[in-house]
Amino acid sequence: MRFATRAIHAGQDADPLTGAVVPPIYLATTFQQERPGKHKGFEYTRTQNPTRKSLEECITQLEEGSATACFASGVSAISAIIQNLSPGDGIVAGHDLYGGTVRLFDKVYSYWGIEVVYADDNQIPSFEQAIRKLSRPRLIWIESPTNPLLKIVDMGAIAEVAHRYGLKLAVDNTFATPYLQKPLLLGADYVVHSSTKYLGGHSDVLGGAVTVKNYEDIKPIQFIQNSIGAVPSPFDCYLLMRGIKTLHVRMERHCDNAERIVAFLCGHPKVQKVYYPGLEQSPLSDVVKKQMKRFGGMVTVELKDIETLNRFCERVKIFTLAESLGAVESLFCVPYYMTHAGLSEEKKQKLGVYPTLVRLSIGIEDVEDLLSDLEQALE
Repeated sequence: MRFATRAIHAGQDADPLTGAVVPPIYLATTFQQERPGKHKGFEYTRTQNPTRKSLEECITQLEEGSATACFASGVSAISAIIQNLSPGDGIVAGHDLYGGTVRLFDKVYSYWGIEVVYADDNQIPSFEQAIRKLSRPRLIWIESPTNPLLKIVDMGAIAEVAHRYGLKLAVDNTFATPYLQKPLLLGADYVVHSSTKYLGGHSDVLGGAVTVKNYEDIKPIQFIQNSIGAVPSPFDCYLLMRGIKTLHVRMERHCDNAERIVAFLCGHPKVQKVYYPGLEQSPLSDVVKKQMKRFGGMVTVELKDIETLNRFCERVKIFTLAESLGAVESLFCVPYYMTHAGLSEEKKQKLGVYPTLVRLSIGIEDVEDLLSDLEQALE
């Protein structure tokens, strides 16, 4: 089956009891056993649930992996991977990451004895140098495109480095989704999603997921999933599957709208710089085309000055100032004050997260209305 067919049907066969086309939501927390230890694959919903199993099967097929474990949020999915490390183990982190990931690395797991070294940029020598700084490197963590500067990382090259040094590679694929790129096919060992974003797509459900390339890697993730218990409710799993059914359609519209908006913003007198994978003018432009089907629905701009930013925030009518991204409605945030507020001033400056940086999540509204909104807000 091709992607669109998988999105609609994978893990979602008609109910064998009633013939219902949409599988039922199994709200039960516990399941009858024939005798102690003998059951039909389900015993307690924290451990496994039929609705969650359907969602996990669907995401596994979309990412073309071996297995998936779903979680109550994106950061709980990230945590499940890190919690399989031991005190003294090390993580090499890519340059420019979601602020919540950095918060976990620097302010939670560093206190557990996990070492984290950040690459100075997203080039191969920086990752190799960072690996050598760690006494016991175990994992490389990257995003592509990155959050919020939408930088592209050569996943195949980083995977080769990781495996040469005996490390595993985790890729946060939230921005691109499996519709636009498949990190596991490029060499990654784990692919992570905040399914709150594009997979759900409607700003109404929280979730996370970890998909693995090799089946044996899912067992320790499932152990954490069951032991910690940060699992999505059956109803949340249903909402995520409902959103995934239209993922391919939505992503095409997100990309169409984003490309029109990028063309408008480039060269605008109130816009100092536009960040978008489709504008990459470097040796990595070939990497973008190799890794991604299209360039996505996220656009980041650096506005001319604070006065322009303040006026923009006051005047927009369709774009909504809010956290999160990847939904049908257009959102924008100012990472310096919002998603990356917890970073030190030094780290913000080093990353290029300035007060005038604006991250746009382009929705699927009529693009002419979005362009008019941006135009009047930037007048």
